[in-house]
Amino acid sequence: MEEECLNTESVGNDDDADECGIEGDCAMTEYVNQTGVIENPLPPSVGMEFESYEDVYYFYNCYAKQQGFGIRVSNTWYRKSKERYRGKLSCSSAGFKKKSEANRPRPETRTGCPAMVKFRLMENKRWKIIEVELEHNHLITPGSGKFYKSHKIIGPGTKRTLQLDGPEEVQKIKLFRTVIVDAEGNGGVDNDGGQFGNDVLLPSQLKLKEGDAQAVQSFFFRLQLMDPNFFYVVELNEKGYMRNLFWTDARSRAAYGCFCDVIAIDTMCLTYKFEVPLVAFIGVNHHGQPILLGCGMLADETTESYTWLLRAWLTCMLGRPPQAIITDHHKTLQTAVADVFPRASHCFYLSRIVQRIPETLGELFDFEAIKVSLSKVVYCFLRPEEFEAAWEEMTQHHGIRDHKWIQTLYEDRKRWVPAYLKETFLAGMLPLQQNETAASFFEGYLDRHTSLKEFMDNYDQALHASRQRESLADMDSRNSSFMLKPRCFFELQLSKLYTNEIQRRFEREVEGMYSCFSTRQAYVDGQVMTYLVKEEVEVEGSKRETRDFEVMYNASEMDVLCVCGLFNFSGFLCRHALSVLNQNGLEEIPPQYILTRWRKDMKRSYVLDHSCRGIDINNPIHRYDHLYKCIVRVVEEGRKSQDCSKATQQALADMLSKLHLVEHRPPAM
Repeated sequence: MEEECLNTESVGNDDDADECGIEGDCAMTEYVNQTGVIENPLPPSVGMEFESYEDVYYFYNCYAKQQGFGIRVSNTWYRKSKERYRGKLSCSSAGFKKKSEANRPRPETRTGCPAMVKFRLMENKRWKIIEVELEHNHLITPGSGKFYKSHKIIGPGTKRTLQLDGPEEVQKIKLFRTVIVDAEGNGGVDNDGGQFGNDVLLPSQLKLKEGDAQAVQSFFFRLQLMDPNFFYVVELNEKGYMRNLFWTDARSRAAYGCFCDVIAIDTMCLTYKFEVPLVAFIGVNHHGQPILLGCGMLADETTESYTWLLRAWLTCMLGRPPQAIITDHHKTLQTAVADVFPRASHCFYLSRIVQRIPETLGELFDFEAIKVSLSKVVYCFLRPEEFEAAWEEMTQHHGIRDHKWIQTLYEDRKRWVPAYLKETFLAGMLPLQQNETAASFFEGYLDRHTSLKEFMDNYDQALHASRQRESLADMDSRNSSFMLKPRCFFELQLSKLYTNEIQRRFEREVEGMYSCFSTRQAYVDGQVMTYLVKEEVEVEGSKRETRDFEVMYNASEMDVLCVCGLFNFSGFLCRHALSVLNQNGLEEIPPQYILTRWRKDMKRSYVLDHSCRGIDINNPIHRYDHLYKCIVRVVEEGRKSQDCSKATQQALADMLSKLHLVEHRPPAM
């Protein structure tokens, strides 16, 4: 029997629970299969709201089933009117059993596990999760199918049986309900064509033209039909009008699972007042190509809106934060990132800061000289202490030490100056050369004057073009030998492992290795040897000057570290480090500098597009996509039972035999 503790009076200050919730509006999305069972439920998070106590129990139990643990009711709080107003659900391993005086007491199975959710009844009569702990202190095996009582019993206070297994279970996931709740607890979306018949535009609502609201709804419905795992959330303001949106698809979520180390949050459309207030979450794949990880539209650039969007994205990505985040230099966004991703390294786009120099300093008398000096200080000094001294001299010389923007840049220097970023892995996503800029994912499909309807029409094209480029790059890397005549063993080694584009980038470092004309050992400190590598670099147009790059090398650990920091910036060793390895007789790059994220054989669990486009049988990519979708349906049917699995395996074996016969059949005359 499940243990349930009943308290007839409030424990502690119940009002404090409100402080745990998400600021502003919050939303939750349920995924339910056709038998009523939640499929692939999101992890519980603070701010999720449910219609009843039983729904919270049901949701957490389905999540527990998927993750491989059982649950039980730890506490339920009642008012004097016998109305429940608060509850706590815990892992079945929470706490410890009371000591028994029996001769043969049962062994202890509980571990004092802290995993739990707390929830309470709000004024709008919805139940809101106010506290969550996802970590367990014992081993759990997701999808193990291990039996727990909570997975078979009837939920407390309901007659809905939790039948989570059985051959009749339909595995296809569909969006069952999106609950949209604003800060006042009001829900619902008006489906009128314009801004919901609103005559006075509120500052906290999307600026939609006539028909845009219906276009948004149609856009979401269409994407949901093409992709059953499509996810979207809408935030409403206090009047019930659309304030903020977020959406993403199954492939983007799967891609983040493979490339979750670094993301960029592109807010250029907000900064430059585009007609579409788009925010794009961007990652980078194993070809160094940008990939879309989600989109949002915001009514304003307040900390509250950014926080809502970042939390929506993080919830969709199962609560897994990236290691590093790149954004524009924006104070409210900086505050939101620190709140939602407190452990991530937050960096600013250097190229976009440089682009702002004319608009912020353009009125100064010696603007051109300031621009040249500022660029030199930022790009040419590799150590923090060198940068600090050069910055002080530059601001003093030009009399801009008290300029507000210059002061702000200096205060945030550790987030954008290369000298401070060398400890942060950035996977080539942060342009650090003077002529490099950060391109928009939707470049060519979205500009300042693109309407919302036009953008939604172009959205599919942009996504399809991006994924087509990735497929072509996959084929190119698999089917061609990029390095026909390697100039050194390092090149040959990586040509067998890395995708062609990353190999091309690495090739530039190999070429640069031959411009390093002097590599000498400067001093030794225990196991670590320090080398000085001289290189001629181009400065100020066609001028060239010689610079020294310090490289530390530990032969016993095969660790190499260059002051230029290229490995963390781009994900492969620099020419200076290669020169030191080469001088020490190494013919292969040490394994710790071979990154899985760049490998051509990297395994990815992408869910391909469920689009209805025609199949070009002469296009190998179209054939691959179409066959993949077909075989996924076969696998879904085959996994339903042991008999289905055996029949599927036999059918696949027969199919492979027929394909081998076709492959070896002589061509028709």
